[in-house]
Amino acid sequence: MEKSKILNRINELYKEGGNIIQYLRSLNDSSANSLEDILISYDFQAGSYIEIVNKNPEMSDKYCQAIANVINNVGAFDSILEVGVGEATCLGKVLKRLNSSPKKIYGFDLSWSRIKYGNYFLKTLGISDVFLSTGDLFHSPYKTNSFDVVYTAHSIEPNGGQEKEALEELFRITNKYLILLEPSYEFASDEGKKRMESHGYVKHLYTVAKNLGYKIIEHRLFDVSMNPLNPTGLMIIEKNKDSSNNIEPLACPITQTDLIKYENEYFSQESLLAYPIIGNIPCLLPQNAIIASHFMDKI
Repeated sequence: MEKSKILNRINELYKEGGNIIQYLRSLNDSSANSLEDILISYDFQAGSYIEIVNKNPEMSDKYCQAIANVINNVGAFDSILEVGVGEATCLGKVLKRLNSSPKKIYGFDLSWSRIKYGNYFLKTLGISDVFLSTGDLFHSPYKTNSFDVVYTAHSIEPNGGQEKEALEELFRITNKYLILLEPSYEFASDEGKKRMESHGYVKHLYTVAKNLGYKIIEHRLFDVSMNPLNPTGLMIIEKNKDSSNNIEPLACPITQTDLIKYENEYFSQESLLAYPIIGNIPCLLPQNAIIASHFMDKI
């Protein structure tokens, strides 16, 4: 079933307070969350995270301060990326608490609507010069070693069964440190573990990272968890502690070749693929690619 054909039904379900992602999984009788399921679910939720933060700013501040403390202590960095940035409620508050402002600040999310709200939220905080776009965790629109610090805040979470693929892609684009704040199956109670399994959440990220041979310099229960049944684990992976990075990060998510901005699109001369910009938001999901072999023709 092409689930994008039933968006009106999903909209009704959302207004009724139903669980979109469980409904979408049931259509295929699947226990895992597909990328399409995750995209549709989070897009309909756009705006809700800002509402939650505004209703309980103290908890949000505490959580983001704890993240900033971790980032401030890893060492020098000039660039940062939040994966699954959503409405930038985490990124914005973390940036306010960093000891120094990175030269390059990026974030991406599957959902165009969440990026729209993310740009709005950053504006309310007086934060500019942040590049937000749509993007796919497994085919990110960046070159290898693009960012000194790459971090997640429960953004790998719904991709149970794809832990290895997610870690490999995030490690690829990381230049110095990969900081993961994700559900900790290892530290969860029996009830919490059952909940994670029922929601299709990731499990055993630490074991997978270890098996991949990554240098894990810290692994523990994080200082702050929003939900006791979904405890946050902290894992810091070191890649190239003393390396430097001056590259322009954007790349075609399919071929990892240079992307150049023109008027209302990005184009890769090597791959001959174009990506639209809608509402000032670059749409850099692989499925957004448009074959444009004659894009550079002067006619």
